[in-house]
Amino acid sequence: MRARHVVVGFCTAMAVLLLLVDGFTTKTLGAAGTDGPIVHAPLADAGPILVSNGHGGLVSRAPPPGKRIALTFDDGPSPQWTPKILAILERAHVPATFFEIGANAVRAPAITQRIVRDGFELGNHTFTHADLALLPTWERELQLSMAERAFAGIVGRETRIVRPPYSSTTNAIKPKQIRAWGQIAAKGYTIVVSNYDTRDWKRPGVGSIVAAATAGGEKGGIVMMHDGGGNRAQTVAALPRIISILSRRGFQFVTVAQLAGEPRGAFMVPVGGWTRKRGELFVAGLAVSRSVTTLLRAVVFAVASLVALRMLLVLLLAWVQIRKGRKRERGSSFVPPVSIVVPAFNEAVGIERCVRSLAGSRYPGPFEVIVVDDGSTDATAELVEALGLPAVRVLRQANAGKPIALNAGFTVARHDILVTVDGDTVFEPDSLLRLVQLFAEQDVGAVSGNTKVGNRSGLLGRWQHIEYVMGFNLDRRMYETLNCMPTVPGAIGAFRRTALVDVGGVSGATLAEDTDLTLAVGREGWRVVYAEDARAWTEVPCTLRGLWRQRSRWAYGTLQSLWKHRDALWRGDEGRIGRRALPYMLLFQVLLPLVAPLIDLFAIYSIVFLDPMPILAYWLSFTACQLALALVAFRWDGESRRALWWMPLQQVVYRQLMYLVVIDAVLVALMGTRLRWHRLARTGEVEVELAEPTTP
Repeated sequence: MRARHVVVGFCTAMAVLLLLVDGFTTKTLGAAGTDGPIVHAPLADAGPILVSNGHGGLVSRAPPPGKRIALTFDDGPSPQWTPKILAILERAHVPATFFEIGANAVRAPAITQRIVRDGFELGNHTFTHADLALLPTWERELQLSMAERAFAGIVGRETRIVRPPYSSTTNAIKPKQIRAWGQIAAKGYTIVVSNYDTRDWKRPGVGSIVAAATAGGEKGGIVMMHDGGGNRAQTVAALPRIISILSRRGFQFVTVAQLAGEPRGAFMVPVGGWTRKRGELFVAGLAVSRSVTTLLRAVVFAVASLVALRMLLVLLLAWVQIRKGRKRERGSSFVPPVSIVVPAFNEAVGIERCVRSLAGSRYPGPFEVIVVDDGSTDATAELVEALGLPAVRVLRQANAGKPIALNAGFTVARHDILVTVDGDTVFEPDSLLRLVQLFAEQDVGAVSGNTKVGNRSGLLGRWQHIEYVMGFNLDRRMYETLNCMPTVPGAIGAFRRTALVDVGGVSGATLAEDTDLTLAVGREGWRVVYAEDARAWTEVPCTLRGLWRQRSRWAYGTLQSLWKHRDALWRGDEGRIGRRALPYMLLFQVLLPLVAPLIDLFAIYSIVFLDPMPILAYWLSFTACQLALALVAFRWDGESRRALWWMPLQQVVYRQLMYLVVIDAVLVALMGTRLRWHRLARTGEVEVELAEPTTP
């Protein structure tokens, strides 16, 4: 396995792990709630502080409360409500016991530290507010131990008192709860329920909360309230009145430990050494996972906003290009002599059809076709020569690469308008005329044609067909409006010889020679425009391996081109390329694909751990917007919309594959590896009707 694949796998695994940790530890909190009284409750007459009876059951251990009251609060800590409750208690010099959810403590460690520092008591309310009676033994123990580990890491203490979530008074304890809680008590924990359940989690009103908390008259015990898990404004409002009423009745406020006959804080056990260090590592790990999730949420929002903005921008600017194109003079009066250069290496499968389509162009002026055989080992040159077409000639050279082959063809070309065509491409009869017409404007240095997918019968072909129409071609309309076209495709492009001389010909410095050349032409001040009606049909990869190789070369070559032309960013005389094309390409062709997989990862996370409806609504909205954009693009390109039935599946599979290609290319570049040119296997399956060759 290559090093970059190991890096991608490791980063993906770490991201998944951190999301899972955050999801399972902080995003699975159960709702607040307590059970009401039941008939024939086994522990109805017991006190609220329970220990193991040695036989798997529970027994009360506390002495009669007398006129002592223990105020307890569940489901915290809450950054919003717990500090307000602590302030009220401190002003009244009233102790209390806080049964904290471990996940909440990790998210608000400073509040937990304040609780312990100010002398309040800490209790265990599980890690995620899970119903302990419904869990298997191992998960019950995990819930409690994770909360203990969090407390150890935050305050260096463990607590031996547990209030099971959804518990209430002893007359609401069910047999299944006794069995589950009895196993917990057998581990040395003390189970704490309540005498007075205010049920403030239901927000019944301040008066109802006060009445429930003071319902014992002259009898003391444990009062259950909540400082977290929801809106606790009523609890905060009721607390001073509860303290006032109970104080007037002569009650002494104590902690649960004191009510159990123990010294204050007796249930909180200091820990040190490896136990504390392990807790600190646990808390730190959860903090990292939470930070990653928070960052990921911000990235998702930013990317979603950028994608939406890009769709609107592309649509608007492409529409402007369409309007300008309709006003453009497209007669046949400008018909300069043209030289067509076809670099070819082992193109025997499709070269005859390519050359026939070029020779059969309905072009009123003179033109020639030059096939540069770049050291082919098959019969490419022989097949072209056997056609016997007078307007076609073959130039042979030792294999030196596509850029050198193009330059060789330009050197021997007789004319000043130079058209470049790939050896697997088929021209429509009028494409040459429509392509060349735009050179009537003297400031035009290059023209991009409209590349069409010729082998679109298979699934990969259909997906690439959609991509070409709504991606490449729609973008070219936008680029023309912004006057910063970055790529004239090798399949169908045309250049003014003067522009090529200005940039020194085609460079072999990158694997994306077409992008490199186009950026160079634009930097010299030449306009590069788009001829949407000059169509050429090309063969795209029909296997995943072939597609990966082609797109890896494109992505790597784009990175090379961006780096090569980076100085255009700060050179004022090249602002169209430096301040428009390069930032756009960097943002949407490099950076966005690098982070886009995180969106899909976060979508899965949201569906599993959060409310799935918002993310599903976002995905459906995004797909609908993409579909609307595609409908417009297909209409402007004169294409049948039937292919768009495959678009939703393309968004799920093909889009992610393209992201991985870019990630792989970036890692190759960062590692200093030189990507090789991989030639694609040709099948010759290009579906377009050809005109008969004519002699210009």
